[in-house]
Amino acid sequence: MNRVLAHTGARYPIVQAPMGWIARSKLASAVSNAGGLGIIETSSGEVDACMAEIARMRELTDRPFGVNLPLLFIREPRVVDLVAASGVKFVTTSAGSPAKLLPTLKAAGLIVYHVVPNLTSALKAVEAGVDGLVVEGGEGGGFKNPDDVSTLVLLQAVRERCDVPLIAAGGICDGRGMAAAFALGAEAIQMGTRFVSSAESPVHANYKQAIIDATDTGTVMLNRKASPCVRALKTGLTQELDRAGGFDRSVLNSVKEVYFNGDMEVSLALAGQTVGLIHEVLPVAEIVRRTVEGFHEIRRRQGERSLAGAF
Repeated sequence: MNRVLAHTGARYPIVQAPMGWIARSKLASAVSNAGGLGIIETSSGEVDACMAEIARMRELTDRPFGVNLPLLFIREPRVVDLVAASGVKFVTTSAGSPAKLLPTLKAAGLIVYHVVPNLTSALKAVEAGVDGLVVEGGEGGGFKNPDDVSTLVLLQAVRERCDVPLIAAGGICDGRGMAAAFALGAEAIQMGTRFVSSAESPVHANYKQAIIDATDTGTVMLNRKASPCVRALKTGLTQELDRAGGFDRSVLNSVKEVYFNGDMEVSLALAGQTVGLIHEVLPVAEIVRRTVEGFHEIRRRQGERSLAGAF
């Protein structure tokens, strides 16, 4: 039995990443309705709006969904109690130690997975009592650990030391990436950039087109020597910030202008390295269908070759 499916109740082990302002009911319900697991964000800090989105999910889908609680961005502690009492069954925590939230979340009967960027964080999270891990390599978009480890290496390192179920994140956007992640010990995948560029994503068409147009070297890691460290699309602005050696956090104040007004030069357009693998805007249901079919086709071919003793 796939442990992530047992924990989430989803049909497919495909999780949508909790992007701030983007991971709300329109996108998350589409993912859940397609058989994956939609996640509602709280990193925007808009507590009442996020709780309204959780309520809206129940109008848009009868499938399971989850919520993300990023410790670094929790401005109002009440959000933890509100989420715990909201009736959701699955929560991911990130950007800090899950030990701070586990007593409240576990007392409410929730399944809790913690997002980790390295082996040390994984071991601490397991020791704290999480039910599983989201193992996120440096290829992913958004806020990153400056000492990044690739998903390829990190999955192996964590699986070698931890027996909890793993969701692989970072650098995955299709069935090929999913098959590779499962070969390394994952039981599910998480996709962010692929869903940002979906038809149901609420972001502006300019943002989606920028993802489609980007090459495999179309992102840049910024602020490695300061905080926050992020991976974003290469634009005139981000390349200028890269040359300057970093950026002031205030540049993120205009991020919604990128997301919803399509001004790609006013702030950071967060995205992962999978931009070089994404070539068209597709409905969420089609993304999920192609991912699942591609995954099974690769596993079938590999299984046949293995049984034949071939390489």
